[in-house]
Amino acid sequence: MNRILGLDVGTKTVGVALSDALGWTAQGVTTLKIDYDEGIYGIEEIVRLAMDNDVERIIVGLPKNMNNSIGESGERSIHFAKLLENALPDVKITLWDERLSTIGAERSLLEADLSRKKRKAVIDKMAAVFILQGYLDNPVKGD
Repeated sequence: MNRILGLDVGTKTVGVALSDALGWTAQGVTTLKIDYDEGIYGIEEIVRLAMDNDVERIIVGLPKNMNNSIGESGERSIHFAKLLENALPDVKITLWDERLSTIGAERSLLEADLSRKKRKAVIDKMAAVFILQGYLDNPVKGD
């Protein structure tokens, strides 16, 4: 099976996670520095990661409001997914509801008793792990 990449898109960083070869578990890979407002998206680095890891699908976290509406952060993720579709036309791009993924990642890091500085350094990568693992664990993938 080809691998799946999971992304947590922010305005300054993109957390990146990758599935194992069997598609059972998600592992944090890196956090890319971007500047969404300046149009620096890190797409080239994501393309390289996708090609190097034989990625067949990319899961982009879609932050929705609790009432299921799409706000500014969600619009950014939708735009980011479109940029990826253009850069990687042979890779399936899937938007995935990421509500509470950052909260879950933060809770896990707190339970691991990491300092605030260490949590800040890995929170986006952990959020990407939560997004991707949520996708992998869901029996109905909703292509």
